[in-house]
Amino acid sequence: MFSGKEIKVLLKNQAKEVYEKLEKDNTKDAKTLLNSINRAIAILKSDPQYGLPIAKQLIPIEYKKEGVQNLYRIELSNFWRMLYTIEGNKVEIFLFILSINDHKGYNKLFGYK
Repeated sequence: MFSGKEIKVLLKNQAKEVYEKLEKDNTKDAKTLLNSINRAIAILKSDPQYGLPIAKQLIPIEYKKEGVQNLYRIELSNFWRMLYTIEGNKVEIFLFILSINDHKGYNKLFGYK
């Protein structure tokens, strides 16, 4: 399905803000998390479906309003999570990283207590 197609990984909105903030932060935790994100992105470039799929009925409403039809989760270091969606055409695949959250932010996004 993905063979022979160019795969592009793009950070959007909240994910881009978090990534840029981590790049400026020189703490050990920030560097560990940034390395974890970069490792996940490298894996996604060769295997776009690497993450765990989230059931369609569990996709947060804010993402559904943006037209997200599939959502995947990747576990990062320090109990952080990265959410992304896959879009594509006959020539290339786009992976949009939508959010990078700590455990508390992830629970809030999905309405968990």
